[in-house]
Amino acid sequence: MGFCLMEWRGLWLLCVLLTITVTNKIRAISPDGQALLSFRTAVVSSDGVLLHWRPEDPDPCNWKGVKCDPKTKRVINLSIPYHKLSGSLSPDLGKLDQLKILALHNNNFYGAIPSELGNCSQLQRIYLQGNYLSESIPSELGELLELETLDISSNSLSGYIPRLLGKLDKLIYFNVSTNFLIGSIPLDGVLINFTESSFVGNRGLCGKQVNVTCKDDGGPGTNSHSSTSAQSQGARKKYSGRLLISASATVGALLLVALMCFWGCFLYKKFGKNDGKCLAMDVSGGASIVMFHGDLPYSSKDIIKKLETLNEEHIIGCGGFGKVYKLAMDDGNIFALKRIVKMNDGFDRFFERELEILGSIKHRYLVNLRGYCNSPTSKLLIYDFLPGGSLDEALHERSEQLDWDARLNIILGAAKGLAYLHHDCSPRIIHRDIKSSNILLDGNLEARVSDFGLAKLLEDEESHITTIVAGTFGYLAPEYMQSGRAKEKTDVYSFGVLVLEVLSGKRPTDASFIEKGLNIVGWLNFLVTENRQREIVDPRCEGIQTESLDALLSIAIQCVSSSPEDRPTMHRVVQLLESEVVTPCPSDFYDSNPE
Repeated sequence: MGFCLMEWRGLWLLCVLLTITVTNKIRAISPDGQALLSFRTAVVSSDGVLLHWRPEDPDPCNWKGVKCDPKTKRVINLSIPYHKLSGSLSPDLGKLDQLKILALHNNNFYGAIPSELGNCSQLQRIYLQGNYLSESIPSELGELLELETLDISSNSLSGYIPRLLGKLDKLIYFNVSTNFLIGSIPLDGVLINFTESSFVGNRGLCGKQVNVTCKDDGGPGTNSHSSTSAQSQGARKKYSGRLLISASATVGALLLVALMCFWGCFLYKKFGKNDGKCLAMDVSGGASIVMFHGDLPYSSKDIIKKLETLNEEHIIGCGGFGKVYKLAMDDGNIFALKRIVKMNDGFDRFFERELEILGSIKHRYLVNLRGYCNSPTSKLLIYDFLPGGSLDEALHERSEQLDWDARLNIILGAAKGLAYLHHDCSPRIIHRDIKSSNILLDGNLEARVSDFGLAKLLEDEESHITTIVAGTFGYLAPEYMQSGRAKEKTDVYSFGVLVLEVLSGKRPTDASFIEKGLNIVGWLNFLVTENRQREIVDPRCEGIQTESLDALLSIAIQCVSSSPEDRPTMHRVVQLLESEVVTPCPSDFYDSNPE
């Protein structure tokens, strides 16, 4: 009996020590680090940029995208743009009360802008453009008296523009364009200083700044205030709930440690090797495979068996339409699998009809759609896998630079693919989202236009889904932002922006442009006025030919004209590229017939 009692006491002491260890580990990092870990927890997917944010570090100052004050070790800069971050913005960001710069633009964040950001009294710059943020603009942002830049454009924000933003006396750059904002634009304080470009693309806005007379709708006064207050209260309730869940999770973790003291060996043998990380596709419950052209030489059973093995380790891309997985078959053939979640009851019939059309389109410069899997919760589109990745990655993420010939060849290939969609498809297709991440490259750096037609497939007038998914800030034609109606010349403008991106090696909304209140088209227009347009070229690009450069710049300038009527057709663009920019080979003339 005495031996059993000693054994029990020893076991209990071990439990206490383990409990203290877990507690100390939870509290090891600084409060700013804890806030950033909450931010990371709310991120459901990314390109891996947050993998090295370690909870065991004493502070987050060496984490990627984080900058601290060297003396106080407080976080002053959180900058993680263009990293495919998807999820909601954690209210814990409001705990970073020494933060000066918040740059999370051009990701896939959704949900509300946390009202708790109003607690970050030192904030000078906020860049949240190019996401899928919704709900209203928090009036609490009007408390950020040090704020100089606020860019929340190209999101899905709704409601009124808060009057309190007018009291931000230091505000120099303000952009809420391409959202779903409504009502009269306040004339209070600094808001009167901003021109139409700050508000374009919000069809419900009116006021002096946009030269639209307002009807007597009550304006952004009490309605805005009450709406914002309701939003704030809702956010606080969500935050309190998250705190309760967090506390419960901590207590649960400690109890689990105690339980493992008694049953650890048993539990490990039974469950230890089940890491719970499998994200297998939901293809149960009657999933079926539809193949186009008969060129997917596998049985439905074989494909579904492979789909069931896919998890987060197989993700190779993520965008507005969904995640993309690498699908390797047993015979060595590799495909890309795009997963699109179903949206409504009529989704199946509409989607399948349109996919039949896309499945019939084959062309050398378009990504080949092989077939699709109809699962209970999603559509799984099966494409050819292209080992060269995206043009976006080739231009902006790799150390090895594309030379002049490679860039011209990519531009020409993209132009031919787009020209085929515009002029030779039946029915003709408007892409609506031409950008570098939608131009894929094969092993020889040949271009393939991807995601063509998906914007039309996902069109939903009631939810404005067309505007949400079709188009990326920086590539959008001005008339498209104003009307929401896409035409062939809308694609031509986006193609012109793409050419400038390839030439310059800079994204359309590069930070160097934003600081000057410009995008890449504005920069080009400025250089043209000073006859310095050749300066747009990436200095790292080798083998540039002056005649080709001048001809290509001329085409790009025509494509990004503010007037759609002045832009050439894509068929004409291909003719100009072949006759004036590249030296055509006998076997490489534009062929309007699919290959």
